[in-house]
Amino acid sequence: MTFTATILTLYPEMFPGPLGVSLAGRAMAEGKWACQTVQIRDFATDKHRTVDDTPAGGGAGMVLKCDVLARALDHAIATHSVRPERVEGPACLSDDGAEANNDASTRNGASTRSARTVSSASPILAMTPRGRPITQQRIRELASGPGVIILCGRFEGFDERLFEARPEIEQVSLADIVLSGGEMAALTILDACIRLLPGVMGAASSGDDESFEQSLIEYPHYTRPQEWEGRTIPEVLRSGDHAKIAAWRKARSEDDTRLRRPDLWERHEGVRVEPASGARRKDKERRP
Repeated sequence: MTFTATILTLYPEMFPGPLGVSLAGRAMAEGKWACQTVQIRDFATDKHRTVDDTPAGGGAGMVLKCDVLARALDHAIATHSVRPERVEGPACLSDDGAEANNDASTRNGASTRSARTVSSASPILAMTPRGRPITQQRIRELASGPGVIILCGRFEGFDERLFEARPEIEQVSLADIVLSGGEMAALTILDACIRLLPGVMGAASSGDDESFEQSLIEYPHYTRPQEWEGRTIPEVLRSGDHAKIAAWRKARSEDDTRLRRPDLWERHEGVRVEPASGARRKDKERRP
């Protein structure tokens, strides 16, 4: 099964971007995943192809129009299950929605209502800082499915009525930061998914010990040279004792998570924990 990503964006030329090289690029060339873009502007109905308007109630910026977005999304849902044709090299297929939108029935909404009868087997994500922060667990869930549809926000964001009318849309945030658009966040989420697809990483277990897999950040890594600027690799990692190495890594992973990410530590322990400042103070008290 090919993992298929459909991205709705005002800038389809941004894809596959960095996903066309390295592991993701090789996986695309091998047919492990496929990418198609939908130009949102193709579903505007006026001669200027308008996709945004001023905020109701006043304020700065512009808001993406719900009617245009809905037409683009319904088209994407109806065509997403159709496997994109193979293209030479790592590239995304650009889905020309203009032909479908030129039909008069689409302009008066009949085509949209018909498309709504087709549900998507793939999750639909909308990239917005108002969304729930995505987690590694959710990434694994996405990677185990047939693919994903991603709607990239721009300007001040989406008209809220889109989410009211399409409750299946999952509003997702990459982190507590604001980007100029959802495309970079979409690329990041896709990269996280693609690396987990079967056969993409060299070993199936390569991602098992990584940060967030057990609600912990990963233990620190070292490699040659053994000594650098007066700093040496911890002796336990040079001991050859695999049981001691595993115990050291587990302890460091837990300690670093507790100190740096008390939110993850609380999730890992399942109980409330003290603030990071208190954790650091107690950690210093325990050390000789």
